[in-house]
Amino acid sequence: MTVRVKICGLSTPETVDAAVAAGADYLGFNFIPRSPRFVTFEVAAALAARVPSSVLTVALSVDADDAAFDSMVKAIRPDILQLHGAEMPERLLELKARYGIPLMKAIGVAEPGDPEAGDIYRDSADLLLFDAKPPKSMAGALPGGNGLVFDWSLIAGHRPEMPWMLSGGLDAGNVAEAIRITGAEAVDVSSGVESAPGRKDPALIEAFIRAARAAA
Repeated sequence: MTVRVKICGLSTPETVDAAVAAGADYLGFNFIPRSPRFVTFEVAAALAARVPSSVLTVALSVDADDAAFDSMVKAIRPDILQLHGAEMPERLLELKARYGIPLMKAIGVAEPGDPEAGDIYRDSADLLLFDAKPPKSMAGALPGGNGLVFDWSLIAGHRPEMPWMLSGGLDAGNVAEAIRITGAEAVDVSSGVESAPGRKDPALIEAFIRAARAAA
């Protein structure tokens, strides 16, 4: 088994190039304005132009409207739209009909039963992303990219009816253990390869990908 790796929240040419060179399978571009990883449509377009066709591009948004999605699709022609908000299956079906682009739906996990929340998307999503659910006490928390780790045993025996990816506080030091416990065949990292919020580090990107691949 080869573990697939997504590097999310890229914002500079140097880190895009580093992720590609290190062997990333997916590159994510963040269109959430309040995130430190936010990129404008113009910047994202220039970054996506550097990505070879062998690497999939992902556009990340939270409860975006059609106008925002139109701009995302026009800017980077993403291979996947990642939905990290409260989007329901009906919204996913609307987006699929509008764009014909595969959809990844993020599912927050913090306690038993949370992984099953993804079951309602079996007919609308193409891929699930299990991520740490921010605690209610964490005021102003982003829906993802907070560097939080959830209890991996919560999804150790859960097998959705579609492909899925593991996220939430992963880094080069813990990704192998996360893969071992969950059986994840794909992992997603953002803050775990940063030297500061929103600042990706090429050395950390390379180390993460190497550790994920070695775990398999």
